[in-house]
Amino acid sequence: MDLRGKQITVGELLSNPQSKAVFQRRFGKWMKHPMVGAAQGLTLAQLEEMAAVYLPRKTIQETLRELEQL
Repeated sequence: MDLRGKQITVGELLSNPQSKAVFQRRFGKWMKHPMVGAAQGLTLAQLEEMAAVYLPRKTIQETLRELEQL
């Protein structure tokens, strides 16, 4: 998948069934959090920066690789 230099939005990723499935599989319980709806306009780069506070770097990198392989 073309992540457009991480400028693709969270909303675009979640509207694609394949990329949404990646997020659902990796972060299932978090997908129901109200902030997911609020994050739709964020870019992947912005989400990555925010997620670094909560998730190990390895998890973020693996998720990005998986999204790129779609």
